[in-house]
Amino acid sequence: MKGNVNFDESETIKNLARAFAGEVQDGARYQFLAQMAMQEGYNYFQSMCKTLAKNEMAHAKTLYQLITNNCTKSIKNIEICAGYPFKCGSILQEIKNSIENEQSEADSVYIEFAKIAEDEGFSEVGKVFREIASVENCHKMLLQQVYDKMKSNKLYKCTKETKWKCSNCGFEHTSKQAWSICPLCSMPQGYVEISIDTGA
Repeated sequence: MKGNVNFDESETIKNLARAFAGEVQDGARYQFLAQMAMQEGYNYFQSMCKTLAKNEMAHAKTLYQLITNNCTKSIKNIEICAGYPFKCGSILQEIKNSIENEQSEADSVYIEFAKIAEDEGFSEVGKVFREIASVENCHKMLLQQVYDKMKSNKLYKCTKETKWKCSNCGFEHTSKQAWSICPLCSMPQGYVEISIDTGA
């Protein structure tokens, strides 16, 4: 990959390293949130968090490969200066923290990294940063819906008839509120798939 500057000495390689470190941390934080969700009985939300963690680690792998596949020599260390969030609290606070992190990445961090990459002549890297920003925005919107429903105690309630599905056995039922215990497999409400508006 050729740019206007040497890739090994570019701001782009430093931004890739910063983003890699951030994505690995995001993956870990979603694993921690998944554990918290499971402890509090939100089994389906726990599986959602594991999917988010998997997404973040896929981003990390892509960023890592952009560095290793394009540097001209083995790099012992890339010095980066970056701040990373360390917040904690209730499950609601943890979800809110994740929303804020995703929004920051989607709206500013990765857009700025993309512009720098493009200015340095690394348009492929800029494209990757913009694509990751788009995914982070989807994460933010998904988490915002979960947060709003959980905060208003409507995670398993809707104003209209909704199809609820057990993530354990597949039992489905249409009503305004999910069951407390699955009529088929007797799993608790936390196994009910959370109704998310995908905008489709």
